[in-house]
Amino acid sequence: MDVEIITIGDELLIGQVVDTNSAWMGRMLNDIGFRVVRKTAVGDDGEVIAAALDAAKKRAPVVLLTGGLGPTKDDITLHTLCRYFGCEMHFSEEVYRDIEQLFGRNGRAMNELTRLQAMVPDGGTVIRNRAGTAPCTWFERDGWLLVSMPGVPSEMKWLMTHEVLPRLQTRFRQDVFIRHQSYWVSGYTESALAIHLTDFENRLPPSVKLAYLPQAGIIRLRLSACCRQEADTEAALTSSRRQLEERLQGHIVSDEDRNLETIAGARLRAAGATVATAESCTGGAVAASLTSVAGSSDYFRGSIVAYADPVKQNVLGVSAEALERHGAVSREVVEQMACGALKTLDADFALATSGIAGPGGGTPEKPVGTVWIAIAAKDGSTSSKHYQFGAIREQNIQRTVNMALLMLLERL
Repeated sequence: MDVEIITIGDELLIGQVVDTNSAWMGRMLNDIGFRVVRKTAVGDDGEVIAAALDAAKKRAPVVLLTGGLGPTKDDITLHTLCRYFGCEMHFSEEVYRDIEQLFGRNGRAMNELTRLQAMVPDGGTVIRNRAGTAPCTWFERDGWLLVSMPGVPSEMKWLMTHEVLPRLQTRFRQDVFIRHQSYWVSGYTESALAIHLTDFENRLPPSVKLAYLPQAGIIRLRLSACCRQEADTEAALTSSRRQLEERLQGHIVSDEDRNLETIAGARLRAAGATVATAESCTGGAVAASLTSVAGSSDYFRGSIVAYADPVKQNVLGVSAEALERHGAVSREVVEQMACGALKTLDADFALATSGIAGPGGGTPEKPVGTVWIAIAAKDGSTSSKHYQFGAIREQNIQRTVNMALLMLLERL
């Protein structure tokens, strides 16, 4: 079944807010066999919203819409939908009681704008929102379905998980079965990997596709199989997986469909090991990545951001001789940084970074993008790698983070 997602809000168009809703919704829909054929973002304009609905109706029998359901004047979605479907708004005592209970639990006072959240269309089925104040509305007309949900991510996710997805599965028979397999691949640029896999891609059956999802310094590959029978989907994906893994021996970092920091955290936890960081050019970005994972306190000990040379000496124990002879961006210094963090923060592993992120600070000997990364372990081993990235600061920092996580995964 084909689905289109429409997100509403001027803040999405001007870049003030990043649309994370449609990405999350796409993953959830895909998991239950619904194909997202298009994602559209529109502003808070009734005519523009109506035009988007007209276009979506021609493309997909199901349209999921988020945003514009708040109590303020710029939230016009429900009024637009009422005009679109030729219905009126009415006050729902049931929805109002839900809002009262929510405000009571949070110790907040109701006001007139809050009361307006209980105004709902009489031309659709109102689905109660247990996670917020704006209800969800389910419209069906001549075989076409539109579901309007709040734009607040936590409320949208609650409604999708508890109400919308189960109703879609009941309402529509699954006509295709979709399965994915992801791989994290290192040691290739995107173009070099595409050349290496040319024969493999040419032999893929029509039911299987390969997608390249490059990130800074690493590539995520996704195999997707889509058939009308579940057994056919599984068979096609299994056969393609086997062939791809044979072609990429020694370059697959992980076959888990999770980000690097989540994978690293899971492996640290499984090993009963801890990690710390000593960071210069990344300014704490490696630590931020590791601690972005819920439960990271199980394995993350701490971080020392040693941006200045005196901090490297006084806190991490880097020798003045190493700094003087080799400079801060060097194998000798980054390895001493890792050993210092290992000891100071009492971890099983310590990652250290030192480099020239740019755009200034480079020299002919060490141009912008020069980076050293080291890992030290409690068993006394220490290793480091030298990288020469590019001239863009943000990319250099992210590449360093990814390479540090890869070094940790390899060591684990």
